[in-house]
Amino acid sequence: MEQDDLVAARLLRRGQHARDHRDAGAGIGGLILNQTDDGQQGAGDADPRRLYVYNAGFLRQPRLRRILSLAGYRVSLGRPGARDMVGVWGQSPYAHRGESMATKHGVPLLRTEDAFLRSLHPGRSGEPPLGLLLDRSGVHFDPSTVSDLETLLATHPLDDHALLERARGAMARMQDAHLTKYSAVDPADPVPEPGYVLVIDQTEGDASVRASGADRNRFREMLYWAQDEHPGQRIVIRAHPETREGFRAGHYRAEDATGRVTLFTAPASPQALLEGAIAVYTVSSQMGFEAILAGHRPRVFGQPFYAGWGLTEEETPLPRRQRRLTRAQLFAAAMILYPTWYDPYRDRLCELENVLATLETRARAWREDRRGWVAENMRLWKRKPMQGVFGSERPLVFAHSPEQARQRAEEGRARMIWGAAEADPGTVRIEDGFLRSRGLGAELVPPLSLVADDLGLYYDPTRPSRLERLIADTAQPRPDQTERARRLITRITAGGLTKYNLAGPLPPLPEGHRILVPGQVEDDASIRLGSPGMQRNADLLARVRAENPDAVILWKPHPDVEAGLRPGHVEAPDRWANLTLSNTDMGALLPEVHEVWTLTSLSGFEALLRGLRVTTLGAPFYAGWGLTRDLGPVPARRLTGPRPTLEALVHATLIAYPRYRDPVTGLPCPVEVVADRLETGRLPRPGPTNRMLSKLQGLFASRAPLWRR
Repeated sequence: MEQDDLVAARLLRRGQHARDHRDAGAGIGGLILNQTDDGQQGAGDADPRRLYVYNAGFLRQPRLRRILSLAGYRVSLGRPGARDMVGVWGQSPYAHRGESMATKHGVPLLRTEDAFLRSLHPGRSGEPPLGLLLDRSGVHFDPSTVSDLETLLATHPLDDHALLERARGAMARMQDAHLTKYSAVDPADPVPEPGYVLVIDQTEGDASVRASGADRNRFREMLYWAQDEHPGQRIVIRAHPETREGFRAGHYRAEDATGRVTLFTAPASPQALLEGAIAVYTVSSQMGFEAILAGHRPRVFGQPFYAGWGLTEEETPLPRRQRRLTRAQLFAAAMILYPTWYDPYRDRLCELENVLATLETRARAWREDRRGWVAENMRLWKRKPMQGVFGSERPLVFAHSPEQARQRAEEGRARMIWGAAEADPGTVRIEDGFLRSRGLGAELVPPLSLVADDLGLYYDPTRPSRLERLIADTAQPRPDQTERARRLITRITAGGLTKYNLAGPLPPLPEGHRILVPGQVEDDASIRLGSPGMQRNADLLARVRAENPDAVILWKPHPDVEAGLRPGHVEAPDRWANLTLSNTDMGALLPEVHEVWTLTSLSGFEALLRGLRVTTLGAPFYAGWGLTRDLGPVPARRLTGPRPTLEALVHATLIAYPRYRDPVTGLPCPVEVVADRLETGRLPRPGPTNRMLSKLQGLFASRAPLWRR
């Protein structure tokens, strides 16, 4: 008997008495298995339906049990009663146990499978899923019965405009981010030259292959027809990821790759492979579904869920499938209506869009970090936060000199450096993000977001940056991007969120046309590089008063300057300002003013989010796009081309450009999670010595190279 059999049998014997006492909440089938990892109950726990299982996999996987709990099922052991259900994993080798118990006791069966966007790596690697398929009728890949998914595809109207718009947006996001079932793929990895016929392999013993009645001979037959129907064309066999990683064998062998047939085993993005294909052949692979989304009409030699709806060419059609669907309708049913999706940051069920955001951020981190980084010019206190953001795949190496960084880069690592320091070509520059923390970086509060720029830096207008490129390239965003940015703007403004999120009382403000002038650190790189004609706060205040003699001018010193950590103090600001606002919450202040004048401060961007008029005298990243009144030296390259909307600017600046790390789970996360944490969540706090250390570090940074090691 295999290990799973032994474990399941032992647990089943221990739980035989659970049914007799379940109404009292006792036994293994009661409270113990229903408890979450943190001891809290989920949304589905109020009145869950008992789900009796006979496969140890359900008991060993906390994420699986948690999703089921949130969906309203309590994983239990013992014998089911009339009001209960039996759960099995698809058509696994152990599913027969549950099937027999369901038949014996006359209770319904719930078949569970991984969702179509599962994780970064295959489940056999140990990574938990981001969603499940819970089917009461059958299983989506088995045509012998009508699954819940097939019923949706055959009978649901699928004509709701909002639903189909969501489907189109999600399809575009999957294509752009190269998301697939296992999304640890890099679009930059090489693929064959375009113009080939793509034949998709699957793993031996796969349940969907068995359900379609296929075996190695069927796969060889498919390869024959691919060659026969495309004479003279190159044939590329794509190996399954689990075959490539050594988990399971595939159906094709090295001897099948002869003549114009090649076996492609390298890791590559399915979307990249589909882009170069002129035709696609599959038995029942999910990649056939992705081929439809990419615009192909795949030739199908099995009977998967996506066949029979007018979007494929079937070798063995199913007569009962007669309806004709669009790609958006197929996607809406299979990806939005059918799965049960899970949000690991908030521990709750969620919509597909949340999962897309999760996988986008995790896939980006994997792609950028998998070869490792060597970091230079990193102060000691920054190393732990940097390791948390960029070192999850391979620990960062911190170089003591450019020479050491060059040596470590020869190992295949990419190079990074903090800020605008001198660096070799190709070095990626790192800076704080725009929703940074609740507290000052100068006081060593760790950041929740960082930006990594391979072209320049967002605050340096003397050369293009990756952010500038993103703004220009997505000036006219897709509807889904616009909607996501609009929701984020609402979230930020309603929550009063800013870069540092410092609390402070808002005093009574004078009546009149209020102009906010935010102070800056006068030796900051954004001033040196972005405002060459004016670099003193006093000069800024004098200019604002000269051009607005009747306005109410509100002067807000920079928090780092107020804390005594950086230069920028203004003597007697009341010569120009009606009121000086010290230690004031910027998020509470901005809704009370009418416009903002600034050199290069991020406060100008935060004011744009709140619909305020913004005048710039330098060249911050948000200037030059038609959204601000610009009196400074804006680069000419920003003044041509399509004009971005505010939503486009926000999508590029807050969604696409930074990298975020969730302080609760420690995982890469979307911006919306950081917004949650800044409002209500647990956040990292500096230790009691940080303020003293920050002052000493600022004092001795130029004298002690150790701080920059």
